[in-house]
Amino acid sequence: MKSKKLNLNSHTILLLITIVLFIVLYMLGCILYSKKGFTHLQTFLNILITNAGLICIASGMTCVMLTAGIDISVGGLVAMDCMMLAVGINSGIPAPVMVLLVILTGLVFGLMQGFFVGYLNIQPFIVSMAGMFFTRGMTAVISTDQVSITKDTSPLYYAWANYKIKLPFGGYVNNKGVYNAPYIRINVVIALIVLIIIFIMLRHTKFGRSLYAVGGNEQSAAMMGLNVKSVKLKAYVLSSFLCSIGGICFSLNTMSGSVQQALGLEMDAISSAVIGGTLLTGGVGNVLGSFFGVLINGTISSIVKTNGKLASSWPNILTAALLFLFIVIQSIFAAIRSKKIH
Repeated sequence: MKSKKLNLNSHTILLLITIVLFIVLYMLGCILYSKKGFTHLQTFLNILITNAGLICIASGMTCVMLTAGIDISVGGLVAMDCMMLAVGINSGIPAPVMVLLVILTGLVFGLMQGFFVGYLNIQPFIVSMAGMFFTRGMTAVISTDQVSITKDTSPLYYAWANYKIKLPFGGYVNNKGVYNAPYIRINVVIALIVLIIIFIMLRHTKFGRSLYAVGGNEQSAAMMGLNVKSVKLKAYVLSSFLCSIGGICFSLNTMSGSVQQALGLEMDAISSAVIGGTLLTGGVGNVLGSFFGVLINGTISSIVKTNGKLASSWPNILTAALLFLFIVIQSIFAAIRSKKIH
């Protein structure tokens, strides 16, 4: 009973550290670049618009990591999704059909990876690395060129990507006396719906509790009557499904497909989950923490871009430092928990 309480406390502390860190970073940006518009609500909303796809992907990654697994194929799957959308739409296939095809592809891909990990007991890193090579290769097979989606090729998809949902608050008057209302795009709405659904699923469903149980201790989970193989398979199916939804959000933001697209996105998803308090060893984590992890990465990038003089490599350097810090903190909590148990 005490170990469970400690586990809950350590997770809560990690989540609080993540939230406080985001607030501090964002306030720092507001203080340093208030004259460049960092204090405007739209600056924060732009972070959500840019990272809507990553929010979906990090949510799926969190579910996989809760089972003590990993999925490094997500960047390649997003690139393949975007290329499929771009080439398919340019070939005259209706946008809704291509969206459904991309989602179906994600489900089948996740089913394959989940079967290899759950039922054949192959290491998740090896399986997802093979998945990464496969999806990157298939992206190049579909097309080696950069393919753009324009208003002429698909008025409907173009309308989805450019539709603005204006908010009735938080606007400002610019130097020309024109009122600018803050807005979000459809991809943000999709990402927030995904976040809410996964949050509820992890907290209030049997499957959500099963993910924690399998990651906490596989043998104990099996003794409790859980089908560990099935849980792992479903976790990878869910991850790839959410990754394909994230790929659609990513496509709505970039409106193109490219072989070089989404490079390193898997590391962004993993770092967001770890910074958000998800343990690499499984059993502890929360999709809300992963959301704030995404916001931290987005805020760092936004500060660097607003500065204009810093090298583009700085977001990666700062993210690496934060990732190292949170891994150290997780190790300290794990050591304390181990001492309490023994």
